[in-house]
Amino acid sequence: MLIRVDAAKDRPIYAQIADSIRAAVSAGRLVPGEKLPPAGDIAAGLEVNKHTVLHAYQLLRDEGLLDLRRGRGAVVTPLAEEIASLHREAQALAARARLLGIEAETLAAIVAHAHTDAVGTYAADTVGTGAVDTGAVGTATVGAEVGAAVGAAAARNEATLSRKRRTP
Repeated sequence: MLIRVDAAKDRPIYAQIADSIRAAVSAGRLVPGEKLPPAGDIAAGLEVNKHTVLHAYQLLRDEGLLDLRRGRGAVVTPLAEEIASLHREAQALAARARLLGIEAETLAAIVAHAHTDAVGTYAADTVGTGAVDTGAVGTATVGAEVGAAVGAAAARNEATLSRKRRTP
C-alpha cells in the first residue's frame, strides 16, 4: 500500500494518510476484510509519529471505512467501498457548490435537509413493517433553516453575477 504525505502542504499529515487510504479503497487496492499494516510500521516508513497514523486510522474508523480492534489491527470494513464512493460524491458536490458560490454552512444545511427527507421517506415506506418509524423529526425546523440559507446563498450568488455582468 502506497501512502504519500507532504509536510509542506497545509493539510495535516494524519488527514493526508487518511486520504491515501481512502484512495486505495476507492481504487480497489484495499478490499473489504484486508488488514492494514500496523500503525508503527507506517509511521516508521513515513518518518512520522505513530499517533499521527493512529489518528488517521481513528478518523477512518469514525467514517466507517476501518474496523479497529486491539490485537487484530485495522481491517477494511465491508461497507468501505460504498463509503469511499459516497466520499467521492461529496467531494464533487462540494466542488460544484464552490463554483456556484455556495458557502460550506449552506451546503451542510442542504445536505442535512436532504438526509432528513431521506429518513422521512424511509420511515414512511416502513410503516406497518415493524421497523422503527423515525419520522421526519425536525423537518420543519431544518426546512426553514435550509430555506433561509438557500435564499441567502441565492441572493449572494445573484449579487456576484450582477457585479460580473457589469465588469467590462
